[in-house]
Amino acid sequence: MTKPKNFDEYISNYPEEIQKLLVLVQVTIKKAAPKAQEVISYGMPAFKLNGILVWFAAHTNHIGFYPGVSGIETFKKELTIYKNAKGSVQFPYNKPLPLELITKIIMFRVTENLTK
Repeated sequence: MTKPKNFDEYISNYPEEIQKLLVLVQVTIKKAAPKAQEVISYGMPAFKLNGILVWFAAHTNHIGFYPGVSGIETFKKELTIYKNAKGSVQFPYNKPLPLELITKIIMFRVTENLTK
């Protein structure tokens, strides 16, 4: 797969069901950070505002969400039901996306990036 040039190109590479989830994540982030810019970074969709806020990507069984170490640490308690690591969390396709939690994490990251 060649590196996508933009979000639409990235999203269109996936089956329709996955596309819907990716768009849902994209729209949720956009609402929480309307001034953030959509970019492709490391071949993944990302949002940038005074630095990268978050990356996200489709994988075999989940959407990877990468808000960095601080984003994971701050919301550790809410994220315990998902497989997560130092700077990432996996939202499985067979569970509803936690859009409210995604919104909270993005708003936290916006504040963090704008104060650095």
